[in-house]
Amino acid sequence: MKLAKPSLDAGLFTNNIESMLAFYQNEVGLTFEELLPTGGGARQHRHGLNGSVLKINESRDPAPEGAPTGYQRLHIVTDKVTSPTDTADPDGNALRLLPATGPERWIEIDVALADIAAGRRHYGEALGFESLGSDAFRCGTTLIHLVDRPGQTATGELRAAGFRYLTVQVWDADAEYQHAVAHGATGAMPPRTSGAVARFGFVRDPGGNWLEISQRASLTGPLPADEAR
Repeated sequence: MKLAKPSLDAGLFTNNIESMLAFYQNEVGLTFEELLPTGGGARQHRHGLNGSVLKINESRDPAPEGAPTGYQRLHIVTDKVTSPTDTADPDGNALRLLPATGPERWIEIDVALADIAAGRRHYGEALGFESLGSDAFRCGTTLIHLVDRPGQTATGELRAAGFRYLTVQVWDADAEYQHAVAHGATGAMPPRTSGAVARFGFVRDPGGNWLEISQRASLTGPLPADEAR
């Protein structure tokens, strides 16, 4: 992919917004950046995440409870710990906090899949992430670790409580979406333009896990209108 930002973002939905904000800001040390209305009574609390963004989504209509996605655990390098620490946020989402050993900061994501071979093709061929061997892939500074779990259930709908999607910022959402689908990704929503903010679509991996392909105007400049495509 031709990246407009060299890292993936992570998105979750919660019905427990105050506790979640307090945890990520105070216990993990993330910095609040922006509150973004996303329509239909929903809001997104955006937090800086080592060059990425953690998108904490809330809505006046509670998010339904759903089976966990394949996005099993988020690893975050932080100054808050001095040794690797496994923990969970107030909603039970698994985290591993890693001590900072230098100026570099990054995130890692564990992705559990029932069909690991199909997962390798998806992340390596359909998305074009850099293979690091041992079922590890890199997208910019973000690391993806595939976890072979034959009993992992397929992810359902996008909107449910918990870690639900990743976002990749690219220069041309339509071109990257088309390439991914042509090379085996499941198309979930073709790109569309949302005001002057972003043009975005979704694909899914072999386990049904959602990836947003986003062309954000603040990174790439003016966006094409839907009718222009």
